[in-house]
Amino acid sequence: MTRVGLVLHEQAMLYETAIAAEVFGVDRGDLTPAGKWYDFATYTPDGTPSAWLPGAAARPYEALAEVDTVLVPSVDDVDAQPDPALVDAVTAAHAAGARIAALCTGTFVLAAAGLLDDRHATTHWMHADALAARFPHIGVRADVLYTSDGSVFTSAGKTAALDLCLHLVYTDFGATVANGLARRLVTPAYRAGGQAQFVASPADPGVGDRLGDALAWARARLDRPITVRQLAEQAAMSTRQLARRMHAEVGSGPLDWLHRERIRRAQELLERTDASVEQIANRCGMGTATTLRRHFVRTLGVTPTTYRTVFRTPRRDD
Repeated sequence: MTRVGLVLHEQAMLYETAIAAEVFGVDRGDLTPAGKWYDFATYTPDGTPSAWLPGAAARPYEALAEVDTVLVPSVDDVDAQPDPALVDAVTAAHAAGARIAALCTGTFVLAAAGLLDDRHATTHWMHADALAARFPHIGVRADVLYTSDGSVFTSAGKTAALDLCLHLVYTDFGATVANGLARRLVTPAYRAGGQAQFVASPADPGVGDRLGDALAWARARLDRPITVRQLAEQAAMSTRQLARRMHAEVGSGPLDWLHRERIRRAQELLERTDASVEQIANRCGMGTATTLRRHFVRTLGVTPTTYRTVFRTPRRDD
């Protein structure tokens, strides 16, 4: 998979383009046993070099079928139809056996080409619903950093594109090279794609006063056992009414909502305090550190300790 083609389409965005060029376009042969890196080139509609990467080799879309790996950076307008010539070139490259990787909203280009039909895929969480609505044959995963389904890869938003690029390096050269490159780039070591997009969930938009008051009551007592019946009583509803209202206004049932809030509270405490995992488990109603770890990994794909390492907010005296 040594020949890498970065597609610089008209809607390409600079951040993801720069990530791909930095990973694949800079010779890191000193990291590999054979001393060789990727044969990197950009691909533009007519082969004209891009002003963003004037020193990189440039070739036309029609030559894209010659590469081993195609990288499609994000698009700046997910509602716009991608260039048919780009769609045809990506389709032809895939048919010729190329590995295809979309970065962030570049997923919409692969979707338009039909390469994601009956596959799992992800994109930036802000556009995941639009992707699922427009392309119902795609199994959209808004909760992961990147996906790998056969020879087709997609990444979540922004920096998750770097995680996917490191994954491709890991696939080609192994963990030692991928982690060595991560150190060069001063970024966390290679992360598996199953880790969650760490998205700050909004509070409860559009929730009525009685239900909103009940949810606020529950948030203030997350360190204690809370039953659905107690929550319903606070909202002055039956348990069935509560379930219907919460599904309609919050998007989940009472127990799922409580679980989400306990995980969110644990995230806040891991980021902002020095409390132990055992103490945090008690304060968010998970009971024990073992229980918290199990649910944390199931929900976010990482342990509480790993999450704290990445997201802890330094104190002034740290």
